Amino acid sequence: MRFEQMMDMKQFVMPTTVKSGIGASRTTGEEAKNLGISKAMIVTDKGIYQAGIVEPVEKNLREAGVDVYVFNEIQGEPDTELIGRGSKVFNEQGCNGLIAIGGGSSMDTAKGIGVEVAHGEPVLNYEASDNGKPLEHRIPPFITIPTTAGTGSEVTQWAVIKDPVREIKFNTGGPLIPAYMAIIDPELHLSMPPHITAATGVDALSHAIECYTMHQSQPITDAVALLAMEYVAKYIRRAYANGQDIEARYGMAQAAMLAGLSYGSDSAGAAHAMAQTLGGMVPVMHGQCVSAMLPPVMEYNWMGCPDKFARIAKALGVDTEGMTTEEAAKSAILEVEALVMELNIPTLSEQGVDPEQIDRYAQAAYDDPQTFGNPRIIDLEGYKWIYRRCLGLEESTIY
Repeated sequence: MRFEQMMDMKQFVMPTTVKSGIGASRTTGEEAKNLGISKAMIVTDKGIYQAGIVEPVEKNLREAGVDVYVFNEIQGEPDTELIGRGSKVFNEQGCNGLIAIGGGSSMDTAKGIGVEVAHGEPVLNYEASDNGKPLEHRIPPFITIPTTAGTGSEVTQWAVIKDPVREIKFNTGGPLIPAYMAIIDPELHLSMPPHITAATGVDALSHAIECYTMHQSQPITDAVALLAMEYVAKYIRRAYANGQDIEARYGMAQAAMLAGLSYGSDSAGAAHAMAQTLGGMVPVMHGQCVSAMLPPVMEYNWMGCPDKFARIAKALGVDTEGMTTEEAAKSAILEVEALVMELNIPTLSEQGVDPEQIDRYAQAAYDDPQTFGNPRIIDLEGYKWIYRRCLGLEESTIY
């Protein structure tokens, strides 16, 4: 990283109160009342709702005197149409607060609904781009209750939303969009199947690695990113092997939250530029997609900040004693590659990504604003190389 980039003005904003512990979700009603919520819209997906995970929270809210409307229309990743329906129902039902229960899709949907309610305009008008408007109003009181350990959306300042017209995903966000409170309860994670545990867990790791190495990194984001990596290294295999391991579930929930905080006020790098744009074009699951991309992106990036990649290796538990900085940096990539294989993350080919479309995928990633954060300067050819590497069309440069 160039010295002038290190000395750029930076800020870290954390407007979200974090409450965590086994059974913490049983305090939702009390916390909602403290935020002034009298009628809450619970935003969740059909699977979470049908599994009965929402019911105890809904009961707790009603017992505390908070009226509830359940919006459970989420079936995949949120798009502008879904958010438009949600904000319309929020107003029609007379709600004055939001409670997201689920993974990143539920939380991002709630954020998008909050933006539309607060501004009276489509969320698309507030795309984080040269043409989008900045948010001007704080969204309504908002509580996040994650049921997966991956996106970190419970504490981030961003929502990722699909625009089906352009076939892209876009970001909206800033200090006015985060949750007022995040309630992290590992009891709600016990039913996660192994493949979701794996995909969301490596997604959390990717947030930590990308934010630790991005151009906009700073000491406070470095600190939470490194601890997130250590937690993932310690707990992800245990959580994958035994979903009822409450200690591992708690550790992974903390890892996801810390990795979410590592975003600070900025974005990530090439892995998320690729995964988010690809997700607008191909029906891939974000966690699996970014997990498959992470080792090749690290392979491309390590020489941009070898000292940091060597430190990543230590955080992941690699014994780097006697290694050169370059050897230690490369060992971090090998460790993540081995983890992805152990957790049976599908390759991009297995996820249905078409090698004939590499030029299109690479252009979309290059146009994504997260390209700026990448620790190694990346151009269109760089993205094409990473895609070819992901699809097995390039040989490794580190073996």
